[in-house]
Amino acid sequence: MGRLQDQVTVITGGATGIGKATAEVFAEEGATVLIADIKQEELQETVDQINKNGGKAKSFGVNIAKEEEVKNFANHVKEEYGTIHALFNNAGIDEEGGQVHEYPVSLFDEIIETDLRGTFLVSKYFVPLMLKNGGAIVNNASMSGSFADLNRSGYNAAKGGIINFTKSLAIEYGRSGIRANSVSPGTIETPLIDKLAGPKDEESGKQFRESNRWLAPLGRLGDPKEIATTVLFLVSSDSSYLTGQDIVVDGGITAYTWPGKMVMDDSWKKTTEDQ
Repeated sequence: MGRLQDQVTVITGGATGIGKATAEVFAEEGATVLIADIKQEELQETVDQINKNGGKAKSFGVNIAKEEEVKNFANHVKEEYGTIHALFNNAGIDEEGGQVHEYPVSLFDEIIETDLRGTFLVSKYFVPLMLKNGGAIVNNASMSGSFADLNRSGYNAAKGGIINFTKSLAIEYGRSGIRANSVSPGTIETPLIDKLAGPKDEESGKQFRESNRWLAPLGRLGDPKEIATTVLFLVSSDSSYLTGQDIVVDGGITAYTWPGKMVMDDSWKKTTEDQ
């Protein structure tokens, strides 16, 4: 406890899912958490809960795809706090769009604008708040940034870009005491999964979760807090010599080349069916 004591931290997309879990973990570790999101109701609920539990959090309604909103957000934080110690670029969107030849250009642009360009914009305007005292940046990428998904070329491209953009940050600002890493989650139980595959209590959602459960060697989907604690490690002094890296947290999905036997072998499934 207290690994982020008295530090000012910024999290985008912090109203729900991985962002919310990370905000809670940061607050538990003593940080002041400034949370940006476009989901106003969920955002306020998250901030209120953190403050009720004894943490320190503040909400900001920001669309990271809009440069002026990001710039105003950064200026507000600079005026009130002067500096920040950690930034988690978590906000992003995802949606299937079909094969490349039928993929809507508008959807491709929207995903790139939010996920990749948004990460760039927030970094651009918040890095100056770290130049004097250093700090740590974590960008939320995805295993989809290194290993492609069917019918999601926009998301794959955006997340791949985030991984490489992170390396740019690392080499450009390392001598200013700023570390930059990305985290690449696998399939995590979040509201985004509900949107893409269906909620747990619907048949499509059940089928998706069951198939993914056996796809991962650990035999389950990930929990948002498991990503949050990885992000905590990456912004804390525990990772003081780690920069420019992508940390994959996927339950082992990308550890193999072909999962056929793992998925089809019932005897293998029974070894983890109670987990």
